[in-house]
Amino acid sequence: MDKIDPNMAGQFYKAVLSLRTEEECRSFFEDVCTIKEFQDLTQRLQVAFLLDEGKNYQEISKQTSVSSATISRVNRCLVYGDGGYRTVIGRVKGGKNG
Repeated sequence: MDKIDPNMAGQFYKAVLSLRTEEECRSFFEDVCTIKEFQDLTQRLQVAFLLDEGKNYQEISKQTSVSSATISRVNRCLVYGDGGYRTVIGRVKGGKNG
């Protein structure tokens, strides 16, 4: 995988942080992602929520049609990652905005 340019990544993160409503997010991600890319992102987040709820791989795969490899990758990020999924899960479940 090619390295990500930190300046380009920073610009992308600032762009996401500038979005204020769900409608703005929808519009941005529909423009910036293909349908498949967006589907992959939303499925990974759903897997993270299901893992957080204690569901096993088989239950998650059946419910989401996501491969065990993807579930494993998301689980690895939940356990050993930078905390991005945990932050989002906590905020969404807790109804926090930031």
